[in-house]
Amino acid sequence: MSIGVRVPATSANLGPGFDVLGLALGLYNEIVYEVADRVSVTVEGEGADRLDTGAGNIVARAALMVHEAVGRPFTGAAIHCVNRIPPARGLGSSAAAWVGGLVAANAALGTPLDRDAVLALACRAEGHPDNVAAALLGGLTVSCVSGERVVAVSLPVPADLGWVVLVPGIESSTREARAVLPDTVTRADAVFNLQRMGLLLAALASGRVDVLGVAMEDRLHQPQRLALFPWMEAVRRAALEAGALGCVLSGAGPALLAAVRGAAQPVVRAMEGALSLAGVAGRALPLPVDTDGATWNRRP
Repeated sequence: MSIGVRVPATSANLGPGFDVLGLALGLYNEIVYEVADRVSVTVEGEGADRLDTGAGNIVARAALMVHEAVGRPFTGAAIHCVNRIPPARGLGSSAAAWVGGLVAANAALGTPLDRDAVLALACRAEGHPDNVAAALLGGLTVSCVSGERVVAVSLPVPADLGWVVLVPGIESSTREARAVLPDTVTRADAVFNLQRMGLLLAALASGRVDVLGVAMEDRLHQPQRLALFPWMEAVRRAALEAGALGCVLSGAGPALLAAVRGAAQPVVRAMEGALSLAGVAGRALPLPVDTDGATWNRRP
């Protein structure tokens, strides 16, 4: 008996919601997990040529975390990963691996951990809740850490709103992207982001997508990360001129996320063209919102 798991890609922050907001997108990694007497991992798709195929693989490490949390010995597992989420781009590839391994091992043990417990483990492993909450719950998630708990709520997104993800050919580490951020911010910048995050949630809840251009502005992380991705502003402007309602860095980057209403192809072409003019290869993908989050099933 094996466990099949599907986990969506995620885009964190959406501009002003630094380490708070996450959006699950219709691009998936899949895992087939079976209890075994040792750890073995096979990978196809994204990262197949460089991901660990032993106990150091994130999916395997997540399985060990579940066993430790419930006090059960971990003998091993045969794990097969089909990865479609490009790594090191700001689309939650590591969050998908943590969540996928946690969900798979928990299911194999008979689900002794509830969803809140799985989320707390995922946040502890990943270091922040935004991507893992969206990967686990689906939709647009608002999350925070309260002591040992992670509190997260999944919200619906207007059905007529589309999303375009620009995936550059270059990679960036979250650690590097966080290193450029200051330890403190001014009151003015904090208020700026609080106002816009509130407006963003209100706009999405009410369908007032016409204010997304203002609501997705940010001062806490994107201006600082411009030094890492100097082409970001040109791509953002091109997306807006092509009809995007808003365009932001996806997570820690280098991917960008644009909100669109209506035809996505003009925004796709504009973002790819602006990136190409900057001398960087890449592709833009129109993606739906995933509303299910991580799902699993038993396989014979």
